[in-house]
Amino acid sequence: MKEKVQAVIDRLRPALQADGGDVELVDVIDNVVQVRLQGACAGCPMSQMTLKNGIEKLIKEEIPEIESVESVL
Repeated sequence: MKEKVQAVIDRLRPALQADGGDVELVDVIDNVVQVRLQGACAGCPMSQMTLKNGIEKLIKEEIPEIESVESVL
């Protein structure tokens, strides 16, 4: 499961990096993905929208068993 999620994140990463940010997969526990937002994403007021409407949406589309994506420190 973790490898599938990492593959989706790897496809998203260039778009985030283009804006000075990044995302790191921390873990997948009970179908909940834990990520760490980095760079410009870490302090951006729009980071929750990016997390839910971007990262979570794409991961759930490609891996339906994933329930949610959460940001951790």
